[in-house]
Amino acid sequence: MAVEHIVWVKFNDDVTTEKKNELVQALKSLESKVPGITRFTIGDNFTDRAKGCQVGFVVTLESKEALAVYANHPEHVKVATQLKANAELMALDYEF
Repeated sequence: MAVEHIVWVKFNDDVTTEKKNELVQALKSLESKVPGITRFTIGDNFTDRAKGCQVGFVVTLESKEALAVYANHPEHVKVATQLKANAELMALDYEF
């Protein structure tokens, strides 16, 4: 079964627009670097319903096993570490 990995991002108040853009680009690059990703979408929130989260992204993966590969892949770890240093994250994963 495929897996959706959904993440909401609330950047820290001191994070510049340039840093936000750099992190978004780094996230987008994962699609071509991590095996098992079948789709990657990311965008800016435009509603007032996200409790302050400014960006969301969805990674569609082939399976739970592919999610484990993604989670431990060095490129993902690098980007996730940078993201966690600059934002609060909420994540949810489900099979479909």
